[in-house]
Amino acid sequence: MRWLVGWSSIAANFGTAGAVGASGEGRTVHPVGAQLLWGDPDPLWAVGDWRPDEVRVVTVDSLTKLAVLGCCAASDEELKVGLFAARGGALRHLTAWAGSYTAVVQSGRRVTIAGDLAGARPVFYTPWANGTAYATAALPLADLIEAQLDVGHLAALLACPETPEALRDSTPYDGVKRIPPGHALILREGSREITGYEPVASLAVAGPQIEAERAIDGVRDALIDAVRARLTAPRHAPGTPPDPGPVPGMGPAERRAARGAPMPGIGADLSGGSASGTLALLAAGLPGAPGTVLGHGTGAGERLLALTFNDLATGGREAELERARVIASNPRLHHVVVAAGEEGLPYAGLDSVQLTDEPAPSLIMAERHRGRLSAGSADHFTGAGARQVLDAHPARLADLLLDRRRRHLLRPVAALARAEGPSPQSLFIPLRVYRAARKLARTPYRTGLEAAADRLLAANRGGLLNGSGPLGASLAALTWSRPGPAARWLTGEALAEVSVRLTEAATRPTSVQRPGEARARAALARQATDQRILEQAAEIRSQRLHAPFLDNQVVRACRALPESLRVQPGARAAILRTVLAGAGIHDLPPGWGATTHATSTAAARTGLRVALPHLIALFDAPLLADAGLVEARVVRKALRAASEGEAVPLDGLADLISTELWLRRLLSRRGTCWTGTAAPRQRAVAGGVPPRPTLRS
Repeated sequence: MRWLVGWSSIAANFGTAGAVGASGEGRTVHPVGAQLLWGDPDPLWAVGDWRPDEVRVVTVDSLTKLAVLGCCAASDEELKVGLFAARGGALRHLTAWAGSYTAVVQSGRRVTIAGDLAGARPVFYTPWANGTAYATAALPLADLIEAQLDVGHLAALLACPETPEALRDSTPYDGVKRIPPGHALILREGSREITGYEPVASLAVAGPQIEAERAIDGVRDALIDAVRARLTAPRHAPGTPPDPGPVPGMGPAERRAARGAPMPGIGADLSGGSASGTLALLAAGLPGAPGTVLGHGTGAGERLLALTFNDLATGGREAELERARVIASNPRLHHVVVAAGEEGLPYAGLDSVQLTDEPAPSLIMAERHRGRLSAGSADHFTGAGARQVLDAHPARLADLLLDRRRRHLLRPVAALARAEGPSPQSLFIPLRVYRAARKLARTPYRTGLEAAADRLLAANRGGLLNGSGPLGASLAALTWSRPGPAARWLTGEALAEVSVRLTEAATRPTSVQRPGEARARAALARQATDQRILEQAAEIRSQRLHAPFLDNQVVRACRALPESLRVQPGARAAILRTVLAGAGIHDLPPGWGATTHATSTAAARTGLRVALPHLIALFDAPLLADAGLVEARVVRKALRAASEGEAVPLDGLADLISTELWLRRLLSRRGTCWTGTAAPRQRAVAGGVPPRPTLRS
């Protein structure tokens, strides 16, 4: 886990050089294992196993500096230009370079930390020492102030995971806040300000639309720049444990994977899907940088390691494997198929899950991904986020009605009717969808949140939470806010408190977006958070996971796509096919771009059935029940029903299980992220989960 941390206060000296501490004369506090980037009066540290090229500091004078942490394609001269622009208030310049990174600017006593657009690189802050401490991880700040759990945030995360109004700026730690995606945190001698650097679409007037061809060209250029930013970075040979020597039936690559060490060089997922296939083909076709001093990495003619996962426990991936095999016939690709049985199912290896910054559904998949990635490369591309940045959220149909473009609704509603299958009711599906979209387009923001609060109360009384099937899911998504799949198992008290949060949010002034745009951004933030937690949970030392679709410039380019193009069936595959054609790649296998939801659902159900005894034991005396969020008996009943094949939302169970697992890891933790004479002597949430607490609303 890698993060940066710093603070700003009225005090001019925090003891970074051992003089005067943050909590009094001669008392100091420092993050454990940190690299000091600059010292007093507003110190900044980088913590974790950062590569040398991932930490860049540009200095103009003693009080004008820029630190960029992560993968950034900007040259030193471009960083200086961005530093001067940010000093003048143009913060958007800090987010306009290719790559994925966090930028921190110090100009006098003013410190600016820019978050990203997706939420994959968030910024957290908390009041501390007569000022404000900030970090790119919430747990270190919780350690710093010895925070207790914010059970109200956990309730909102389970009840409305894709509703920013319910989550607000809170985190699982009381007193630690996060800035929204697309915003920057500005500190002046401890005082803080949060400002947005990205324009927000109006509810009534659409932003200027560009031609579809130009928009797709922008996506192509952004993706190529994002991939090239990783390829041109210096190579790093992974620090591997000693090879024990020959093992019968295992080659060097298999022995390296068994030791949990990645291969040197560049690799990519190759699942047969459109997103991962696009990145693999782009990375294979672009020139890279020279290899490491020891001869590892990208040399002339180096092949990209394409990784395909084969789930032997469930099967049904024959077509996907065949598409991956055809794509991997490219001479620049070296294809490796990683096969796994029951040990690679979801919910496997829950006892070995690492502690992450916060809970996320990806925790139940950590062992599955770790086994796959251990056979990958030191730098590994993944197509995470492509669906959220390219596909159309169903609520975008309301945006089309706001723009009086009704004819663009014909193809998506017809595809939805075909997905439901032939039936007497299928003739009325287009009318039902149109009515729901028109109702959302005519519903004000405040009314929509108040209706969502009422739906939570109805759920408390046993009301229907979400529809089933493609039609039910689409109709449920045509709202300003909807309950999450885990909400049906929360207690009445928890749902009532989240309902109060939504009601209070409805009365606050806000820059209202169009409903489809707002829902799409919330879904992207949810996916980016899940990907960030997955990287922590399945972390393999010396390996970097790259998700170019979550980069700022790629997100911006995808947002410029016309809504009329997004809502068409198969839009994502068509856009990426055009992107590849523009890059000179035309030969794609039949069925390229087909979705794989069915196999994912089958794997989740099989994994739950195999791990059922362990999950039942997990919820014998759950911490979620101690916090008053669920009733253990109800969750155990749902687990048994899901294992028997009943129509139970598996993603809701994944939310509950991952949150319970995270709580147990957090409360069994020992130690702290800080050292020094003034360091906190207790870990975060030292008091544990109190029985039946009063939730913070």
